[in-house]
Amino acid sequence: MSALSINKNNFEQIKNSNKPVLLDFYADWCGPCRMVSPLVDQIAQENPQYIVGKINVDNEPELAQEFGVGSIPTLVVLKDGKVVNQSSGARPKQQILSMLES
Repeated sequence: MSALSINKNNFEQIKNSNKPVLLDFYADWCGPCRMVSPLVDQIAQENPQYIVGKINVDNEPELAQEFGVGSIPTLVVLKDGKVVNQSSGARPKQQILSMLES
């Protein structure tokens, strides 16, 4: 499964999943976001035990604000609807996976 495009209309359904959720807050114009995006897609395809979604901060400023996103890319891990891990800036794939596994 590829990464889901998340917006305010489908966010509650994703947030309340019984699977861990990885959210990638990004913008199309952001260079580091373009480096992280293919890694997030790979994680989504290789790990069906997770829900992986992308949130465009230009289109969904309310969601970005809700998570206190001040710089992008920001990666957020949710478990049972609660933030359990969050980091800003580009990360290698293994570090992103470690965020999900911790």
